[in-house]
Amino acid sequence: MAYADIYAGWKSDPEGFWMEAAKGIDWVTPPTSALNASKAPLYEWFTGTQVNTCWNAVDRHVKAGRGDQTAIIYDSPVTHTKRTLSFAELQTRVASLAGALRAKGVEKGDRVLIYMPMVPEALEAMLAVSRLGAIHSVVFGGFAANELAVRIDDCNPKAIIAASCGIEPSRVIHYKPLLDGAIAQAAHKPDFCVIFQREQEPAGLTPGLDVDWNAFQVGTTPADCVPVAGSDPAYILYTSGTTGAPKGVVRPSAGHLVALNWTMRAIYNVGAGDVFWAASDVGWVVGHSYICYGPLIAGCATVVFEGKPVGTPDAGTFWRVIAEHKVKSFFTAPTALRAIKRDDPKAQLMADYDLSQLQAIFLAGERADPDTIHWAQNALNIPVIDHWWQTETGWAIAANPLGIEALPVKIGSPTVPMPGYDVQVLDEAGHPVAAGSLGAIAVKLPLPPGTLPTLWNAEDRFRKSYLTTFPGYYETGDAGYVDEDGYLYIMARTDDVINVAGHRLSTGAMEEVLAGHPDVAECAVIGVADALKGQSPLGFLCLNKGSDRPEADVIKECVALMRDKIGPVADFKRACVVDRLPKTRSGKILRATMVKIADSEPFKAPATIDDPAVLDEIRTALQGLGLAKG
Repeated sequence: MAYADIYAGWKSDPEGFWMEAAKGIDWVTPPTSALNASKAPLYEWFTGTQVNTCWNAVDRHVKAGRGDQTAIIYDSPVTHTKRTLSFAELQTRVASLAGALRAKGVEKGDRVLIYMPMVPEALEAMLAVSRLGAIHSVVFGGFAANELAVRIDDCNPKAIIAASCGIEPSRVIHYKPLLDGAIAQAAHKPDFCVIFQREQEPAGLTPGLDVDWNAFQVGTTPADCVPVAGSDPAYILYTSGTTGAPKGVVRPSAGHLVALNWTMRAIYNVGAGDVFWAASDVGWVVGHSYICYGPLIAGCATVVFEGKPVGTPDAGTFWRVIAEHKVKSFFTAPTALRAIKRDDPKAQLMADYDLSQLQAIFLAGERADPDTIHWAQNALNIPVIDHWWQTETGWAIAANPLGIEALPVKIGSPTVPMPGYDVQVLDEAGHPVAAGSLGAIAVKLPLPPGTLPTLWNAEDRFRKSYLTTFPGYYETGDAGYVDEDGYLYIMARTDDVINVAGHRLSTGAMEEVLAGHPDVAECAVIGVADALKGQSPLGFLCLNKGSDRPEADVIKECVALMRDKIGPVADFKRACVVDRLPKTRSGKILRATMVKIADSEPFKAPATIDDPAVLDEIRTALQGLGLAKG
């Protein structure tokens, strides 16, 4: 069937569509219906079912006779390590870890926080927690201690699983001191911490709190899979909030399994025995959906890559991995391709590798600029496909469904909505706008299986953040339009979350850090265009009156403060001191206008501006940084 037929079929019978998709999953108690709308606009999928995520990702493949098939391919150019795990080996390791966690008191419904680099053990930890029916919350290893502490206090984990360190091309990141600092700051204290010791930097263990990954598994009984209700959370994943406080996105177990299993064939066109690689991190939603769960649920081998697109050792690393491991479908961020293109503009390193197995590259996480897509398409002679989704949705809202029908690629568009998503472009009053007209992108409720049903312990915030602006719709926070062919175009964020190399970061959280400097009276952070990373944060600092500190010293200290409080992931390196910030008469800072000035784009001063002369002062300051050239 063609895409249009399948999408129309879903629209006419969504219940039948998702009940059919549910047949691809192993159930303990199978569904008798798909959608539960009894608490609308809070919807639930597959009520009354029982299921286990780890069983579907691991055990069922062993039971089906595919135990010897490769499940995980670990490729770490930073440690010069390569190894594979079969599904049978993965089952043994995960059951052992789960048994050890159970012996220490972890049970169904408990939370376990995971703070790991890109190693197979990170996936083993996620799967072991899922095996017990517990709920994991993975935190990206680049986050600083206070960011980790906030998440500890929000999800109250019984245990924390961490590595002793992370490995970067030029340095070792000391995880254990960050973990110790976070626990010291947090009001909630875990019962115990499991430390995976890496040979590059073993960590000292805290008596009475820390246990060694290997030692604490000795002599314990392996755990079987524990059934949970289909509506029970598989995990909590924190995403940036505009207030700076992270939002704990909840992923329901049954819908998560059904949706991801469907996407692996329908969107990425892979199945059992194929090799799938998402070049992301387990700390982000891509790492959850398409490094750990999606590929394994579908019986694919998944690549766990510990390295960078350039510098480990060169801009040919991605092509080596694809060729060596026979990757069929590849998912990365536009930032990565831009970095490779910058180092190897003529794609000469690509010629060293046999990439004939690769069918397509999928891009997501930020805007995919046309130049980079054209460069990759011309060099590889395969489709380079943008698709759009969010931490909240867990899988693509709009995509080009290669496993159904390869639709024509339109550069700049993530193609068309997937079944489950009734995407509308609305004006401020919530009315649909005409094709080609810019508006707020919203999805008519209910959202499909696998998407967030709420936020962790924050139902009111969930309603306010996503359901209030346009009643009957999920507010995506993105603006864009639909063309006459039904292709969707994402043009901008409608809030203050910026995209730095595919990482969604809150400028509000950054402003809170800057405001904590004793010499800073007021501040603003914007995202300015960056040829490599999509956006780069830039700070504006208004100093306290009477401050005699050299401006350069304050800026240097603010950069260091940001690295300490948010972490290197923020990529905060630039700030300028200004006398005042442009505001409306009601006191709202005109961040969008400042972005246009910085990016040398035409703009019109808002009618509500308090003093237009401030914009000239901002332009002068930006020109001092080499921006605002227009």
